Amino acid sequence: MAAPIVHAQLAWLSHPQELAERIAELSSDLLRLQWHSACRAMGLRSEDPVVPHADDVRFADAAWTDSPTWDLTKEWYLACTHHVQDMLFDTPGLSSKERRRAAFWWRKWLNAVAPTNFFWTNPVAMRRAIESKGESIRSGIRNMLTDLEAGEIRMSSPGDFKVGVTLGTTEGAVVFRNRLLEVIHYAPTRPRVHAEPVVIVTPWINKFYILDLTPKKSMVRYLLDQGFDVFITSWKNPDAPMRDVTFDSYLEDGVHAIVETARAFTGAAKVHAVGYCIGGTALAMYMAWANRRFGPEEVPVADWTLFTTLVDFRKPGDIEVFVDDASVRYISENMARKGFLEGKEMASAFRLLRSNSLIWHYVVHGWLYGEAPAPFDVLYWNMDATRMPYAMHAWYLRELYLENRLIEVDALKISGQPIDLSRIVQPLYAVGAEDDHIAPWEQAYRINNLVTGARRFVLSSSGHILGIVNPPVNPPKRKYWVAPARRTDKAADWRKHAAEHDGSWWDDWMAWLKPRCGELVDARPAASQAFPALEKAPGRYVLER
Repeated sequence: MAAPIVHAQLAWLSHPQELAERIAELSSDLLRLQWHSACRAMGLRSEDPVVPHADDVRFADAAWTDSPTWDLTKEWYLACTHHVQDMLFDTPGLSSKERRRAAFWWRKWLNAVAPTNFFWTNPVAMRRAIESKGESIRSGIRNMLTDLEAGEIRMSSPGDFKVGVTLGTTEGAVVFRNRLLEVIHYAPTRPRVHAEPVVIVTPWINKFYILDLTPKKSMVRYLLDQGFDVFITSWKNPDAPMRDVTFDSYLEDGVHAIVETARAFTGAAKVHAVGYCIGGTALAMYMAWANRRFGPEEVPVADWTLFTTLVDFRKPGDIEVFVDDASVRYISENMARKGFLEGKEMASAFRLLRSNSLIWHYVVHGWLYGEAPAPFDVLYWNMDATRMPYAMHAWYLRELYLENRLIEVDALKISGQPIDLSRIVQPLYAVGAEDDHIAPWEQAYRINNLVTGARRFVLSSSGHILGIVNPPVNPPKRKYWVAPARRTDKAADWRKHAAEHDGSWWDDWMAWLKPRCGELVDARPAASQAFPALEKAPGRYVLER
């Protein structure tokens, strides 16, 4: 945290001419702000010289504009904040990565000291305290103590939902289990289904039921209703005895295990694989591994789909502020002592990426306004964090995020096979999300430059979760852009010729996927004699804490 900020300060001191120009710009803006302050103090109307960004809702209440006192508080805070951020992004003599890191950590501090975050500088909090005769203060203290006891700022109350009762309720059975995962096969909702199954590789960061939330939001249920036979991974939440589990195990005992289970259960020669986030990264490695391990006709996957997946980690978005040699070494040493990375630690890192909306919003509404967290299934899932085993995660951070070796030909060796993404010839359907801060869509697009099969790319509106958990509704809530992807295209080139559509990209995916999945056959039950139900869906692993 400290190093990039110190480097930025030293860089400005060593460039006095650029610093003088910036000070002159600041002085000019401060003069305009002083004139605005004088006008407001005399009761005259004056347009705000600094306005919040479009997505900044902290100052949405009318009090921040109507009252001269609070308006000036807001304006001076925003002016200082915007100038500091702009200067850090333009720091001379620093690499772009170092500038982004310095700006990120300064932004976290500036967000933390915003006047909205403190009772005596938040007019809304004081107004509510008066209107509720102090009840909001009492409720806020109770919420704060509950959060401190839980060790996190709650975005959802633990009792709002229950997995298997209100979330993850699609009927199915666990038909395979090993030390790493349970394979869930879902009961059909149509009398006839496509002969070749769909296999979904979910992330092992958080839990699989993000794709099976409530019935209206469930991608699993949607696929079943479209006549697909669906298998999904439910990963075990690692503990200390799993410290030495490697990425090879996740590929062989995870991805390959579900592919082979689906093939054996259905009798199909090939499956249609889907990977989400880190599950998609593992699927990409598996596809390269399988194309090296098996003959061209023996690869067990006919085509594959990726949701918000990175394979090129050169620009992984804001998460790069946590990824340098010192940080990875620190995290690895911490994991080595315990055998795993605690789920809350990873969740905290991701929440820092959007601290205003994922941290301070809940501090203000919970602690200052005394509001209980609103029931929201996605936020409940977001808090249901999982641990990462030491050996696998240390390798993943160093080899992929730090060294970016997945895009190098044969630089990585997984389960005995050198990995080269250009060996993948199976058709690909890849989805990115426009506002994704975890897997920026421009980087997610890079898979199209690395594989050799036919490629179709979709850009969905919204972010990492809601861009994917995006069922068709009427009227449409979102939109998407879609077009074939040429291997030589950059993301910006593809965007120019992509067609824009209102609604959900799920419809386009179905048009691409259905013709590939074989003829219709009689639907298979969730379990069979060869694969008896070890447990009803959602299984045992998803409930482990």
